[in-house]
Order: sequence, then structure tokens, then C-alpha cells
Amino acid sequence: MDRNKVIIRTSIMGIIVNVVLSAFKAVIGAAAGSIAIILDAVNNLTDALSSVITIVGTKLSNKAPDKKHPYGYGRIEYFTSVIIAAIVLAAGVTALKESIGKITDPGEVDYSAASLIIIAVAVAVKFFFGRYVKATGKKVDSGSLIASGEDAFMDSILSFTTLVAAVINFIWHLNLEGYLGVVIACFIIKAAIEMLRETADSLLGERADDELVAKLKDHIISYDEVQGAYDINLHNYGPEKTIGSVHIQVRDDMTAEEIHMLTRRIEYSVYDKFGIILTMGIYAANDTGLSGDIKKTLMDLSKRYDTLLQVHGFYVDTKTNTIYFDMIFDFEEKNKEGILAEISKDLLARWPGYTVSPILDSDISG
Repeated sequence: MDRNKVIIRTSIMGIIVNVVLSAFKAVIGAAAGSIAIILDAVNNLTDALSSVITIVGTKLSNKAPDKKHPYGYGRIEYFTSVIIAAIVLAAGVTALKESIGKITDPGEVDYSAASLIIIAVAVAVKFFFGRYVKATGKKVDSGSLIASGEDAFMDSILSFTTLVAAVINFIWHLNLEGYLGVVIACFIIKAAIEMLRETADSLLGERADDELVAKLKDHIISYDEVQGAYDINLHNYGPEKTIGSVHIQVRDDMTAEEIHMLTRRIEYSVYDKFGIILTMGIYAANDTGLSGDIKKTLMDLSKRYDTLLQVHGFYVDTKTNTIYFDMIFDFEEKNKEGILAEISKDLLARWPGYTVSPILDSDISG
């Protein structure tokens, strides 16, 4: 399946559907004198514009990496999602403004049975098309399509309330367009804010999925030579490009050639299975003899702190009498440096003549 072709094809369908719906609604709204239906027609045009933006974003994000952007242009899709969410937000604010106006000045509307049937068909088309677009977006991992599908779904609700108001007006001659419009406008604004928040997380750089990290770690440590996997970093450069790094612990008597071949095997297999470009660092196991005794002391000291999540990368350089280790604390811990200093001080009190060189890591993945 060609992801970009699917996105572009779905977006072109969205343009056609929304332009046709907009034309029908504009004619009906003008004939009936309904600002709600005319506003709904304009909203369909903004949806068509969203589809155009999705196509442009997909084309741009597929550009090959270059010297200025060596990781490619995949993150452009996130920007297109922001633009679409902003369009949805603007549509919601406009709908709210117009709906309030209809409350203060209801005006006269005149619906026909034929116009009600056309509106009902438009509601059904928009509802099912929105579900289709959103499902396709999830299938190909396209934030822009998901946002467009969510927008279409909200539009179908807006159109449905317009239909309900029209039916009530047709039967009982009560004008409720304004009140129903305010309620739906608030839902549209809420959906737009949620879309903006989700896209902002992708742009800022969010925590890697815990399930993915767990599977990746299990795969890495499945190699007999690997004694542990730590410091897993995953950086997203678009829905289809993830670059990462990891430290693995191996025996300290492995040769450079053995380590080289091991890391190559792991890197190739990770790319084949997960599609992740992985860079690997090495920790040498160092927990026998005197080094083992020092490590036991360090681990015992660490148990005093509930917010200390992990100690790894331990190594004692016997030539310089330097103790190396990394520590990861919970993000809620405000005194990380203070605790690290306390542990280092107590460790040196038990093992005088040594120096410590600790590293404070972050809890960036599971």
C-alpha cells in the first residue's frame, strides 16, 4: 500500500464531496433564507480547503532529505494538521457568532419538504464519509486525514441539528436554529482545541509509546550476548520515519569485532521489524570481584529513594579509581541533583580513595 497515494486519493474525494455538498446547501439556504444552512455550506468549502492543504502537505512531506533537512520533511504533515485544526476552530467560532445572532434576531425562514430531504441526504453523506476518512487516516497514520475525518464527523452533527431545527420550523413554525447552533459550535470548538493539543504533542516531541518501547527492548535483549538495554531514545521525523538510539550491556571481554557484528545484527533486525533506524552504544558489564562489591553498595544506597527508578551503566575504572554510573529519577522528583550528591557522598565514605562520575539521565521511555 502506497501511503501517500492513499492520502492524496482520499483528500481528492473529500474535495469533490464537499464542493458538491456546499453547492446544494448554498442553493437551499438562499431559497429558504436560512443563515444556518448557508453557514453550513461555507463550512463545507473550508473542508474542501482542508483536503487541498492535506494534499499539499503530503506532497511536501515526501520530499527527499537534503543538506539543510537531512532527516527529511515528514514533520510537515504535523503542520498541515495544525492548519486544518485552526480552520475547524475558525469555523466553530464563526458558527457561534452567527448562531448568537440568530438568537437575538431570528428572522423568517421558509423550508420545503424537498429541501429537508436534500439536507437529510447531505447529513448521511457527510457522516459516513467522515468515518471513512478518519478510519483511513488511522490506517495510514495520517494526522491530517484523522483531523479531516473528525471535522467531517462534527460537520455531520452540525448539519443534523440544522435539519432538526428545519423540521421543527417546518411543522411547528418554531425557529430554534440559533440555540442549536450555539450548542454545536461549542462542540466544534472543543474538537478543534483537542486536535491542536494532539498535534502540538507531536511537534514538541512526546514520550515514545510504552508498548513499542517494551517490544523493542524485548527484541534487543533476546540476543544472547545482550545483558540489558537502556536509554532508549526514539525521535519521530514524520509518521513513517523514526530514528533512535539505545545502550546495550555486554560482557567486558567481548572483542571489538564481536561487538561490531552484534550491533549490526541488532540494527538490521530492528529496522526490518520496527522500521526504526537505530544507533547503539555499549556498556561493559563490570560486576565481579571488587567492582561487584562496589556495585552492591551503590544498589543498596539506591534502595533508600522511591523516586530513583533505575541505576545502569555501572563501571569501575581500576586505572583511575573512578566509579561510573547513570541514574534515572521520576519526573516528579524535584531534588534529583541533591539525591545524586548524597548517594555519591555515601558511596565514597564506604569506598575511600575513589572518585565518582555519575550521569543524571531522564525517564524518556519505559
